Amino acid sequence: MANSVEHAPSVPTLSSTRAVERALDLLAEVCAQGSIALSDCARRAEIPTSTALRLLRTLENSDFVTRDADGLFGAGPRLLQLGAAALGRNHLSKIAQPCLERVVLATGESAYLAVRGPGDTALYLAVVEGTHAIRHTSWVGRTVPLRASAVGAALRGDVGDLGYVALRSAVEPDVTSIAAPIRRPDGVAGAVSLVGPTYRISDETMRHYGAMLHDEAAGLSAHFEALSSTGRGVTRA
Repeated sequence: MANSVEHAPSVPTLSSTRAVERALDLLAEVCAQGSIALSDCARRAEIPTSTALRLLRTLENSDFVTRDADGLFGAGPRLLQLGAAALGRNHLSKIAQPCLERVVLATGESAYLAVRGPGDTALYLAVVEGTHAIRHTSWVGRTVPLRASAVGAALRGDVGDLGYVALRSAVEPDVTSIAAPIRRPDGVAGAVSLVGPTYRISDETMRHYGAMLHDEAAGLSAHFEALSSTGRGVTRA
């Protein structure tokens, strides 16, 4: 009888693993920029343009990215579906929604929920847009540096005695951002923030909005404390 030969399961090669990593890097740049040219996407991801084009075409064929008439790449329907499903299941997004709505109702400015993103970044997870004609429009899915933004300082817990941090023109010129951390027993779960044009937010208004965000964030923090004290564990974002 012929000897049977047992084949070892195939293991992804280094090159195929690297291709996946590069495709994910490109996808991250598409998501971060909203709409981006091939050359810019390749440069940001530090990938040769020819390789970036091949990978982006593969992602396009799978509906993870789309390409418009100008050749710019954007998020595709499959990516949007995955993002919507993830947000729908995110516990922090659900409990923060009423908080964001109250902030907008009281101030008319756009209110955000953010969590730590990849690397040293803050990721905007949810928004309720403001009611003014001139307002900050949705940055959901975008990231900003942790070390150069109000929301980043809040996510680091670096807010001082006031319980919030406010910065003018830190990420965008003539824009003021105010943020407060949502704490949990083992650290910071996320941050609530308000973003609006600087001309509409005086120093006095900033202090008022900051105190409001601190109170709203404290209410969300109490939710995590209650989960811990009842033995249900701490729900992570």
